[in-house]
Amino acid sequence: MRSGETRTAPYWMRLGQGAYLGFRVTSKTWVARWRNRDGVQQYEALKSISGIRPAEQFDHAKKLAEEWFAQIGSSVVRYAVRGTVRAALETYIRELSKSGRQATADNAEQRFKLLVWSDPLADLRLESLTLDDMEEWRERIRDGRQNRTVNRHVRSIVAGLNLANKKGHVGNSDAWALTPLADDVEETAETTIFLTPNQRESLIKAASPSCAVFLTAIGHTGGRPGELASAIRQDFDVKGGTLVLKHKKGRPAKLRPRAVVLSNEALAFFKKQARGKLPSAPLLIDPNGIPWGRHKWADEIQDAVARHNKTAKGTKRIPKGTSAYSFRHARISELLQVHGIDPLSVAYQTGTSLRMIEKYYFRFIAPALREKLSAIEEHA
Repeated sequence: MRSGETRTAPYWMRLGQGAYLGFRVTSKTWVARWRNRDGVQQYEALKSISGIRPAEQFDHAKKLAEEWFAQIGSSVVRYAVRGTVRAALETYIRELSKSGRQATADNAEQRFKLLVWSDPLADLRLESLTLDDMEEWRERIRDGRQNRTVNRHVRSIVAGLNLANKKGHVGNSDAWALTPLADDVEETAETTIFLTPNQRESLIKAASPSCAVFLTAIGHTGGRPGELASAIRQDFDVKGGTLVLKHKKGRPAKLRPRAVVLSNEALAFFKKQARGKLPSAPLLIDPNGIPWGRHKWADEIQDAVARHNKTAKGTKRIPKGTSAYSFRHARISELLQVHGIDPLSVAYQTGTSLRMIEKYYFRFIAPALREKLSAIEEHA
């Protein structure tokens, strides 16, 4: 630099291996510089410290720089990625697909489209994300949703950001470590919707063809909606008359498959759904011809309820709160009450436990037991 010229480049001070703190005299700003093992330099303009006393500015800038070094220098990948929240979540979706979890990837993508892509959160840089940003986003999505639903959405976003962070997206995981909202719904038999056969038939008639098939499949198996959504053609054993459904359970969660025994009517139903499909093809598809996602089936069912209730009156109306799970609850209760199947068999068939059967469905066991006891007394 010739005499009289103003230096625009920072003056650098080495703080550690590959770590430097710089100061630009012209703009009175501070910048951090990091060099990885391949010699690639990365820079970070530090937050303005103009409000801090001159004697304390260096110490404050050094602290900010060291916090950034801790983020970028502790990465387990070779190159750090400095992008937006959306970019981090898109990495999560790609990683799910690469690991063979396509159904989970599709569900995550639909959730992110609904909750993040059109929200200001999506465009925030992950490295500058704060806990306040996350709490404000959570407040924006709470309208019309129960706390347990919001908590489930938050867990999905947090899982995505955590994985992206491990893959090199620069950010502080403390920023998205939200404390869960208090669970405002106590799940009991009284708050669970049990639809009558007529109500289920009416809802199926009001639903779109694809949704009608989906609800019928739940009614035949008593399976969880997500289990049916992820079932593929090869899970259906025509000769054995079974359908393998899978769900995750335990800590750590493990995929637990079970072979659901199908009635003759259910067997004929699933034969029709399987016809002409490749082994890896989804057994059930949504109106767009793709595997069902949680939000898609929820929207379809609510549309069907609204269509039916538009003209229905009194007891013919579908209750508020009806969901795909209402068909599962109905199947479990009828296996116990109408068909008199023992609780252990029902628990295996539907992928639940005897404890849950006793907790939520015991009132349906008693009538069947009384009938059996009366039959014993008659033959005594």
